[in-house]
Amino acid sequence: MPPRYGKKASKKVEKAMSERKRGTLRSGRSGKKVTSRKQAIAIGLSEARRAGAKVPKKRAAAKKKSTASKKASTSVQRTARRTTKKSGKATGKKASKKK
Repeated sequence: MPPRYGKKASKKVEKAMSERKRGTLRSGRSGKKVTSRKQAIAIGLSEARRAGAKVPKKRAAAKKKSTASKKASTSVQRTARRTTKKSGKATGKKASKKK
């Protein structure tokens, strides 16, 4: 069975990991500093895909909902928010403490 990832892909991931260690790796749109090891690997693989390296396709995170089901779920959530009432009684740890 041939390897899943090519040499170019491993080099890109290696480069991203070393940048993360140095603290110079930044995420795409926001530009925030990347500290997560998993995120660094993902960035390296993404760069490798763009460069045309041998990398498997991304996994489908979740099936996309149809617009009709999205609308139905949001309307249900709205009505649930409207109908729930907050009681005037204080509850929780702070309320149970006596002075």
